This record gives sequence, structure tokens and C-alpha cells, in this order.
Amino acid sequence: MAIKGVLFDFSGTLFRVETAESWLRAVLGRSGIAVPEDELLYWSGRLEEAGALPGGASPRVMPPHLARLWADRDSSAELHRAAYGGLARTVGLPWPQLYGALYDRHMEPAAWAPYQDAAPVLEALRAGGVSVGVVSNIGWDLRPVFRHHGLDGFVDAYALSYEHGVQKPDPRLFHAACEAIEQAPQDVLMVGDDGHADAGAAELGCAVRLVEHLPVESRPAALRPVLELVGREHGH
Repeated sequence: MAIKGVLFDFSGTLFRVETAESWLRAVLGRSGIAVPEDELLYWSGRLEEAGALPGGASPRVMPPHLARLWADRDSSAELHRAAYGGLARTVGLPWPQLYGALYDRHMEPAAWAPYQDAAPVLEALRAGGVSVGVVSNIGWDLRPVFRHHGLDGFVDAYALSYEHGVQKPDPRLFHAACEAIEQAPQDVLMVGDDGHADAGAAELGCAVRLVEHLPVESRPAALRPVLELVGREHGH
């Protein structure tokens, strides 16, 4: 069966969030708080271990009082903010006034960088007449990130968990994404970085291809095989 549509995950697939160090540095700088470098590195390391940066590393240890909130975090904007804010507060930053600003910072387009092959792959899919959707477990509107980086013109539709009240791997989110790009699941390829969440698309009959969630500079061409796969299915 020819692949007529491709669904992409967001974080770790098309885009990567900044490092915890860059995240904390940006918020401290904006707040006018001067911190010695070793102190900044210490606290950014603590935040990273706590899993407080959305799109960054998962928590090393999940605090029991946040476990249920964490499991449902992507089903609404409120739960998402509460989960990540709760993790950040376990660190006990010496600047408690910054917790809200830290959460807000990660939603800024400047906090995200596209993988090097994201634009050329999306552009080639568009040129080939292949429908493109983004399906993401997320608690906020990522469309401005795509607009800021010039990739929104290559995306036909978005299926975001918080807007549907359902999270991957629930097939309902993938079903919504397939409907949004007007393609049958058996004609769609899902590309993501999470073998649990993104593999839920297979329940509908979508093909699934996984990439590694690596820093942008460490993963220059992992998306390019998608073009080969689509082209092969199209008989090129």
C-alpha cells in the first residue's frame, strides 16, 4: 500500500528543546539575577535530574505525590503545567519566583531548534504530494514554534493531546490525526522517538518508524530515510 500521509511526533523527532542549562540561563538573565557559573550549572543539573524541563530528560526519580499527575500530564494544559511545575519545585530553587517563568520559557519558539533534516524532509514530502500531520503529547500550542522556524507551511494538520483530552499511545489521538490529514491509517506512516507512545499508531494499521531522541548536533539525518520509504512505497 502506498504511503499517502506521514505523521510526525514533535519533541525529539522534528524539534529538540534547549538544554536545562540554556533554559535556566535564559530565565535568570531575563529576571536580572546574576549567578556564578558554578551555581548556575549546579541548579540546572538539579532541574534536569528532576525532569522539570518539558521535552528534556525524564525524571530520575518520580516523587510519589506527582506520579498520577505525571501519568496524565499531556491530557490538559492545566495538568501539564502542574506536573512540570511540581517537579521543578522539588528542586527547591533559591529563586522561587522563577518557577512560573521557567515553565513559560519552554513554550517559547526560541527554546526549540529543528533537527537539521526536518525542513528538507518536510519540504520534499509536500513537493511529493504526501499529507503531513504532527501528533504530539503536549500541554500547549506548538504551532507558533513551527511558524517561527518556517516549517508551518509544510504541515497540513496538528493533533495535540491537550486539545483532544487523550494521550498517545491511545489510538484515538492517531485516529484524529489521520482524519485531520484525510488519509486512511493503513496509508499513513507514523514517525516518532518513543517506542511506547508512538507505537500506538500501529493499532490502527499505521506503519511506524522510530528515530533516536538525541541533541540536534548529534542527529543530522535520521529523518531522511522517511523519504526513501515513501518513495519506495510510491514505486519510485
